[in-house]
Amino acid sequence: MISKIILCLGILPTTAFTTPVTTDATSIFEVTSPKQEKIPKTVIIKTKKFKIKIDKQPNGNYLYQSWGANTKISAKPAMIISDGEVIPDGSGGNYYFEFNNNGTIYQVWRNYLTNSTQKAPYTLVVIDSNGETIVRQDAQVVKN
Repeated sequence: MISKIILCLGILPTTAFTTPVTTDATSIFEVTSPKQEKIPKTVIIKTKKFKIKIDKQPNGNYLYQSWGANTKISAKPAMIISDGEVIPDGSGGNYYFEFNNNGTIYQVWRNYLTNSTQKAPYTLVVIDSNGETIVRQDAQVVKN
């Protein structure tokens, strides 16, 4: 009796995160991924030097707008980049937005797995046309 209980307890953790899928008369299990966070339609973040607003457009792509860190968002943006996309990063819910501005890549990374007081929830990374990282700044949410 005790050995059956121990056996069941040993199997429980491996089956607790599976979803049964039935095909014909056979039941198999499919592992599901952890709950993915919903990607916001609009996010506004601030680094030491920039304010950045990312908006989902009706066509499904994303729009990047940036200002100086101390400039109001109601002012004309210093930079606008259209046709950005969201790229998933791993299975933990992280992702990044990527925008191409004449060969310079702007990425805004969402860091769910490192969501703590020591690590900012977003990171801005700018990569020049030679593949060199020229900017890497942590960012806090101004509006989400």
